[in-house]
Amino acid sequence: MAAEQEKEPGTPSGTAETSDTDFVPEAGGPIVSRAKRLLIAGTGSGVGKTTVTIGVMAALKARGLSVQGFKCGPDYIDPTYHTAVTGRLSRNLDSWMLPADTVREIYCRASRDADIAVIEGVMGFYDGKNPKTNEGSSAEISLLLQCPVILVVNCKSMARSAAAIVKGFQLLDPRVRIAGVFANLVGSEGHYRIVRDAIEQECGVPVIGYMLRDENLAMPERHLGLVPSIGRGELSPFFSQLAERISAHTDLERLLQAADTEPLEASARIFRPLEADGGGTAPEAPRSPLIGAHANAAHEKVRPPEPRVRIAVAKDAAFHFYYPENLELLQACGAELVYFSPLAGEKLPAGVDGLYLGGGFPEEFAERLAELQEMKQSIAEGIVSGLPTLAECGGYMFLTDAIVDTSGRQYPMLGLVPGKVTMQTKLAALGYREATGTEGNFLLGPGDTARGHEFHYSVFEPAASATLPSAYKTKGMRGSKEEGALKGSLVSGYTHLHFASNPDMPRRWIEKCLLFRKMREGLI
Repeated sequence: MAAEQEKEPGTPSGTAETSDTDFVPEAGGPIVSRAKRLLIAGTGSGVGKTTVTIGVMAALKARGLSVQGFKCGPDYIDPTYHTAVTGRLSRNLDSWMLPADTVREIYCRASRDADIAVIEGVMGFYDGKNPKTNEGSSAEISLLLQCPVILVVNCKSMARSAAAIVKGFQLLDPRVRIAGVFANLVGSEGHYRIVRDAIEQECGVPVIGYMLRDENLAMPERHLGLVPSIGRGELSPFFSQLAERISAHTDLERLLQAADTEPLEASARIFRPLEADGGGTAPEAPRSPLIGAHANAAHEKVRPPEPRVRIAVAKDAAFHFYYPENLELLQACGAELVYFSPLAGEKLPAGVDGLYLGGGFPEEFAERLAELQEMKQSIAEGIVSGLPTLAECGGYMFLTDAIVDTSGRQYPMLGLVPGKVTMQTKLAALGYREATGTEGNFLLGPGDTARGHEFHYSVFEPAASATLPSAYKTKGMRGSKEEGALKGSLVSGYTHLHFASNPDMPRRWIEKCLLFRKMREGLI
């Protein structure tokens, strides 16, 4: 998927969308990344790690380096920042949703042709799925990737105590390598020197830089219109300011020295194309469509499989949250992705065999979407005809009878899922989900599981008269629940599933699309 800029009201349609570097398959063998690497972690949420990460990325890019961004955990917004700053598609690294080998493969594929990989942590460095272990934490990612860490500390109202905080992070798990500290939110250069001297004496690691408290240089709120504003370039001056501040107050040479790591190797296991004859099973010798303009010289390049089906993908300012690997796995299994913009009034592309309605912010554009009758009718008719469809979060909201905003205004949507979604000002759901499929779900059956996450501010209120069977049973921190809706060949729900947690999902989707095509052409 391209690291494209969002356009208003939507992106133009097209039959293909390329990644920020060519999608190159190769014969089986290791994938080697020789990029320097660094993980920027925080002592907790809100200490400024996103600000520091973006500033470091922008400063390194300004020096002419190719910077590959990553985000620990299932966040969609921070990778959008990274992509805007670096010009390369940022990716998520999640050690709870995905096996360790898959995390390494995603990292090596994406960073193999970069000069340096900058990974932004999530929450506090040791915070993850399990309070008793590193599971799902930034610390676990740093260990999986043998990655040095720059720890961001909020030094407001603190002097020598900052050293005690850093020392605690060093001692909790001696396997992690805290290679440096960034002193954030200091009151003055003198305050920075006090903190620096204490940390360097007691902890034996350099304090590589600092940022002053400045109310005029604060990260924008993660409001619902943020991603479109990034796409329009409205935050470019802010990114430039961050680059200047970081360059002025950070020892970038020392940072690059800390990031100077040994090459990292991963096996080409998950992202391999199927045989083009459509047997539905992977070849014995793994082959991987790699991200990177150049494959390792030791590998023999092979042609990707010819597309066997065409899947329409909604892609614009209202629908844009997709794990890149989900799209790439569909391509690897033989799908041609056809991008279109519902927000621009574009109808469902003709002759497609499947439909992917991803997450995003349809509520921000509900009035406009409600008015586009021909677009809505074309999508609804395609789904009703049996088009194998996956709708996630924003896509699921689009399928309901109506979206109700926080002022009570109601906007009609597709009307395929009986009920309405009502927006609220506080989060309705946030966290990891393990999903088990239900009877009739073509992606996940009753005995199948996949992992993903929920993040939304809306609440679905089903219609009392015509409820649909659920798509999944999901399990999270607060227990299990029925989630989403099934209708014919439609699978929909709030949960964003990561296909690499169950690579059978894209293969099943392709098979369902092939069956739909045969039925449409009257072959069965």
